[in-house]
Amino acid sequence: MQHEITKQAPLLDEQGNVREAGFARKLLPVYNRGDIKANGLRIKEWDYYLVSNDHYAVALTISDNSYIGFDSISFMHFDECWHETKSIMQILTMGKKNLPSSSVKGDIETGNSKYRMKFTNRNGKRILDFHMEKFIGDTPVTGQIILTDEPEESMVIVTPFNKKAHFYYNQKINCMRAEGTVTVNRKDYIFSPSDSFAVLDWGRGVWTYKNTWYWGSASGLADGVPFGFNIGYGFGDTSAATENMLFYNGKTHKLSNVYWHIPLNEKGKEEYLKPWSFTSDDGRFEMEFQPILDRAACINALVLKSDQHQVFGRFTGKAVLDDGKVISVKNLTGFAEKVYNRW
Repeated sequence: MQHEITKQAPLLDEQGNVREAGFARKLLPVYNRGDIKANGLRIKEWDYYLVSNDHYAVALTISDNSYIGFDSISFMHFDECWHETKSIMQILTMGKKNLPSSSVKGDIETGNSKYRMKFTNRNGKRILDFHMEKFIGDTPVTGQIILTDEPEESMVIVTPFNKKAHFYYNQKINCMRAEGTVTVNRKDYIFSPSDSFAVLDWGRGVWTYKNTWYWGSASGLADGVPFGFNIGYGFGDTSAATENMLFYNGKTHKLSNVYWHIPLNEKGKEEYLKPWSFTSDDGRFEMEFQPILDRAACINALVLKSDQHQVFGRFTGKAVLDDGKVISVKNLTGFAEKVYNRW
């Protein structure tokens, strides 16, 4: 039985440990960086937005991982099967980037002479402004995207690690409508609210050094109604709850365990661009996944390593809501990723 958090309270106790592990449908636990009792170098905070339609997507990251800051812009073209990512790093940010303690309010701005990124949150809108020189060759990337129709409920989870004062506090807001333009390689790419959606991955926590996560997400329409899902696992103590959840017309529907079936070759290595499948212990999430492109990246610098495979593609199958309603899914654009970090 999964535990649902239903009341607002501080996230951490006086020792810096999680007060209440589990899931919520709104951002109820109150995060305060000053309550953390672990080594300050282990604190990791990020805001990640992915905006997509069936043809292309843009991803924006602003993060403060204490010993290193990381800002990134990615563009993925599904029809032409290419992607580009550029990242800027800063040393020993240690919270100086001032990421908000809540996803409900607060703005973030970062940059230098070569790039700028700003996330503004007010009046029911999230505005994403960004520009980076020399994104593809000598050409920049620039864009402004406005997100609206934020759903009433979202996926919120509090996951402790099996180590004192270590935890991950996470919210995924799916199915926001997106409108705007991104200019890449001198070409304008339009995001229309009729067919473009966004997800926010809002994360705050104290992480262990080595870990692997699996995360999948999609947002779109099912018979004209906003529908999406979040699936994932791989780290921490998830005995209180999983992060698996469906989103339908602004409401959440909690799932139990979802199992990932990534194809392997004869040597046991993942073949990310072959068809995947997903099954569940209660039959409420059964999907086939046809990959389109693998946004693969591997950073390996002495004691630091990040090996990422974010695979974009189409989901086809069925999902069952809490009331038993079956949602038929056909070619819903989304992604599934496996990430190993030594950080």
